Amino acid sequence: MKRLINLFLAFTAVSCSLLHAQDKKFVPIAKYPKGDTTLGKKHDVEHQWDLYDAIGALFSKYPAVPKKDSVTKKPIISIVPAFGYTLQSKFAVTLAGNIAFRATPATKISTIVVNIAYTQTRQIIIPILSNIWTEGNQYKFVGDYRYLKYPQSTYGLGSSSNILNRDRMDYSLVRFNETVFRHVSGDFFAGVGYAFDDHFDIEERGFKNGIISDYAIYGGSTNTISSGITLNCLFDSRDNSINASKGFYGALQYRDNKLFLGSTSSWQSLIIDLRKYYRFPANSNNVIAFWSYNWLVLGGKPPYLDLPSNTWDPFSGTGRGYIQGRFRGAQMVYLETEYRFGLTRNGLLGGVVFVNAQSFSAAQGTNLQGVQPAFGPGIRLKLNKVTKTNIAIDYGIGRQGSRGLFINVGEVF
Repeated sequence: MKRLINLFLAFTAVSCSLLHAQDKKFVPIAKYPKGDTTLGKKHDVEHQWDLYDAIGALFSKYPAVPKKDSVTKKPIISIVPAFGYTLQSKFAVTLAGNIAFRATPATKISTIVVNIAYTQTRQIIIPILSNIWTEGNQYKFVGDYRYLKYPQSTYGLGSSSNILNRDRMDYSLVRFNETVFRHVSGDFFAGVGYAFDDHFDIEERGFKNGIISDYAIYGGSTNTISSGITLNCLFDSRDNSINASKGFYGALQYRDNKLFLGSTSSWQSLIIDLRKYYRFPANSNNVIAFWSYNWLVLGGKPPYLDLPSNTWDPFSGTGRGYIQGRFRGAQMVYLETEYRFGLTRNGLLGGVVFVNAQSFSAAQGTNLQGVQPAFGPGIRLKLNKVTKTNIAIDYGIGRQGSRGLFINVGEVF
């Protein structure tokens, strides 16, 4: 029976490890050295289990000891086909690839990630995401390149919009975002970047009853471009960027889109991303985490599809409990708290409970509207015990009957 349970967990994790079609992270299962099955009390990691151990337990008595770090200058390439599910895309077929390497042995790991997906709702998703560190960690290059063929509904502006006001749309998106960070001091980095978003072949089906949609009132178009320079600050003292148990993360991005750079309109925005992590209780491995994500239009009039919207943050994490794009407006204020705890002593399974709240204004110059809360439980399955990477499966419950399953590789924040 134990082997059957382990086999079920292994099959579930392998098939779900890349479930999120919009996910930006891919962490391959750790490769362990052959022939080493020693268990002892000297290394805590030996007492912890992950997916690979669950699979290994089917064929041997003890899990193997992981090789803690085998990434060198020689690129390590991983390619995995999988299927997945999100509230927005429904079922998806994906082909995910990852290249990992170091500039020098003392440099942080650089990654290039590709995750191609085709979904049940006929979405085509092709992101290429890069995180490159130079020698001595003096510079960090962060890239976000995407092509999307993206049928998606919008529900109007502001957080008081009604879920019944579903306005079906279809469009394509080409994105080119690149930021160069320079180490300043300690955990502080500063950088400059360029951001380009081209929405084209935009189609709106509108409402069947003939009511004019917020999209049409705002000013619809078949093609919009946002092209601008970004100024960035980053402070990161987390002990683990994949699954933090302590530390602080703070990021600010100011974006200025200009007509002479090709923008449809001139507009400016500011994103403030703050996260804090505590062990709670202090002598345990349980963690309470806090997240504040604020996306504000400072001036001008952005194209409708470039307005702040839930789950359109870089890691598609905001608004568990609501479909992507459920709320949209010129100002977005978002808060979330999550408590993470273990379910098994070997660390293979864990759980979370979370609660979040968000508020949006409508068009530029209007006030924030009603607060939209959501909450829910979640399960964590350890994919890699060395990096503390989990497969995250959450069920979010929002207002007006909004609810659904959310699956990621790694924590939401």
